Amino acid sequence: MSTIRRCIRPAGGSPVLLFAAFLLGACAPASPRKEEIAPYWPEPPDRPRFQYELSLRSDLSVAGPDRRSRFEQLAAGKRRRASVTLMKPFDVAARGGKIIVSDTVARLVYLFDIPRRQLFTFGTRGEGALTKPLGVDIDNDLNLYVADATDRRVCVYDPNGHHRRCIGGADELEHPTDVAVTGDGGRVYVVDAGGVDSTSHRVVVYDAEGRRLFTIGGRGVGPGRFNLPTHAAVAPNGTLYVLDTGNFRIQAFDPDGRFLQAWGSVGNGFGQFARPRGIAVDDEGNVYVTDGRFGNVQIFNAKGQLLLAMGQGGRSEDKPGRYMLLSGVAVDETGRVYLVDQGFKKIDVIRRLSEAEGRRILEQFRL
Repeated sequence: MSTIRRCIRPAGGSPVLLFAAFLLGACAPASPRKEEIAPYWPEPPDRPRFQYELSLRSDLSVAGPDRRSRFEQLAAGKRRRASVTLMKPFDVAARGGKIIVSDTVARLVYLFDIPRRQLFTFGTRGEGALTKPLGVDIDNDLNLYVADATDRRVCVYDPNGHHRRCIGGADELEHPTDVAVTGDGGRVYVVDAGGVDSTSHRVVVYDAEGRRLFTIGGRGVGPGRFNLPTHAAVAPNGTLYVLDTGNFRIQAFDPDGRFLQAWGSVGNGFGQFARPRGIAVDDEGNVYVTDGRFGNVQIFNAKGQLLLAMGQGGRSEDKPGRYMLLSGVAVDETGRVYLVDQGFKKIDVIRRLSEAEGRRILEQFRL
């Protein structure tokens, strides 16, 4: 199924408009046939809130064809070949028209720069060279943060991927798997998963300069304790959400590390987890959790109540909304959701719909 395409004119350099104009393509009729509508969630009779937009796989996902390539395609039937392709994407972060994706096989981070319509890579040389990049995040100034599990540190880069500094190190971290940053960059939360034989299952908290402030947790099953935590995300109000993977739950803490609440359990029911793999928070405080076994992302409100699930497993079908092995998830300031699928080597972008758009889809469904 193809995406709905509308005529959008960029104005004032807005990342939102640039994203739509560059990635959705040319104008087409505003009322597509029902079978042409991209997957949306939830399905009727409920009003759709989200719709599949596109998938990112390589530099061709963002680069517009130049005159020569367009001529070659028309005259000789040639198709452009990707020069940079995702190998084994792990985590994603997005803000201000920049989308960064860590890759554990390529040992680098991809930077999809939407306004520039280009795909860059960074973390391959110098002091900022990465060995095993895992979790990533972006602050409001578009500084880029990458957790390196092997080098036991978090590397910080400027908006163009130039190395600035590193946080942590072998004397402070055992096995960092993710990094979550407040919008102003004042607090940096590093998820330290430790290991199977370790008791250091925790979150280590740093300030903007990389000074260690305090730790949260330790191994265990009680409130505020962790069993192989893997990911974290910070809400706009400062609440820290930690994916306590081994305990199959989400735990919430205030900015100073005080336990607030927890929800989730192992199982295959609504609001339960089988293989939780990523977490994100949107600007409204809703929490998104991916599950590799279910092939979906579950959306909860700040109280832990399930609102919606999107996607489904599809090991043999690489289609929009079908996933072989979901991993990281991110939500940007436009409300778009980014889902990492390691199996199909892609990032699916799911757009949040306005109420009017949702109602139009309902009308098309009834036709």
